Amino acid sequence: MIAFGMDLGIEQRLQCLVPRALLDPERRDLPCGDAQGLLPVELRWQGDQLRSIEPCNQPGLPLALTPLVDPHVHLDKAFSWPDFPNYSGRMQAALEQNMQEGQERSAEQVLQRGERALDQAWRYGLRGLRSHIDSGGPCARPSWDALLQLQERWRDRIRLQLVALAPLPLWGQGEGLASARRVSAAGGLLGGVLGPPFPSSGRDGTDLDVLLRLAGELGCGIDLHIDESSEAPAAGVQLLVQRLERFHPGVPITCSHASSMGLLTARQARPLAHRLQRLGVAVVALPTTNFWLLGREQSVSSGFRPLAPLRLLQQEGVAVALGADNVQDPWYPGGDFDPLDLLRLSFRATHTPPWERQGLMPFTTTPARLLGLAWDGVLRVGGPADLLLTSAGSWPELLAQSPQRRVLRQGRWLPPPEQAHPDPRLANLV
Repeated sequence: MIAFGMDLGIEQRLQCLVPRALLDPERRDLPCGDAQGLLPVELRWQGDQLRSIEPCNQPGLPLALTPLVDPHVHLDKAFSWPDFPNYSGRMQAALEQNMQEGQERSAEQVLQRGERALDQAWRYGLRGLRSHIDSGGPCARPSWDALLQLQERWRDRIRLQLVALAPLPLWGQGEGLASARRVSAAGGLLGGVLGPPFPSSGRDGTDLDVLLRLAGELGCGIDLHIDESSEAPAAGVQLLVQRLERFHPGVPITCSHASSMGLLTARQARPLAHRLQRLGVAVVALPTTNFWLLGREQSVSSGFRPLAPLRLLQQEGVAVALGADNVQDPWYPGGDFDPLDLLRLSFRATHTPPWERQGLMPFTTTPARLLGLAWDGVLRVGGPADLLLTSAGSWPELLAQSPQRRVLRQGRWLPPPEQAHPDPRLANLV
């Protein structure tokens, strides 16, 4: 039974299928899930708090998740593809178009892009986002000004965390030091790009040392674009690990992409994964953009496309999450901040089935921890009355096609995305 009440003073209830991995592990009275890891339950809430979770026997219930978290997007350049397309799908062309767009980018454009992105994410069922921001050149200040404004505007609905994406040498310069202080004061993270082509001078290691020490002094986390390449397998990750084993700044560190690590054999990758785990370094895999851009230079069209080895990393205890990365910009022409589309792709791309606990963690509890969210995304009595309810009745149904959904936020049902922004081209269809 589904009750879509609107009065927050009245107790409301919902019967649905919930993954046992997203239900309070301390509730020993709740049964284990079925073969799909799902448990039929009745949820009751009043106001914005969950009041009870009880098992039920009702058949034909809809599958529900807790709102998801995306640990890697680019709000500053989202939706810029129409004016800066990259029809070749090549990395160099994407970079050139991105640099040209950055020369023309204004705060007003970023405000419009960010508002559109956050509204879609909110209605699709995301509760947290980490966005990298181009932080070198003329677009840095307008992009940061706009996204800090949006961060404040959306603070009661979506947690938005910001990362300064800048060339590594910048952090050792006066401009970079001043920027790092502003980023730290805003609660952001420091970032950069580490991967081939590496400079012949070998200065990447020195630049990385400067970043690590600066982050330690400021107490600022780090999130690097690292090894986003089909060459030099895991060379950037190896360099980072070597540097961290000599000096660790004591702040959270994330390796975003780590794509070429997937080119290593298991025998080569496992010791490196163990070192990442020992150093507390997380990995965020980004299959949509990586599948689109990487591997195009292979002579065989069916050649392997680099992607971080999620299952191996999880087996070694590394915190692994998945992100959407680029949305309708020169780096990737698709996407629309729908976490279920990413979830459906990733189950196929990474061999992490949703009926296994580790198949859901990269979208729920792990990115919640990476962003430092107060709620880990597990349903508990007294916890948030937040839910992502789908029209699917099983995992195979969800994987077969993108489901319709209703999103519960703070005890209220949001209008569905289809009604939030109706397409006028479809207005007269019946």
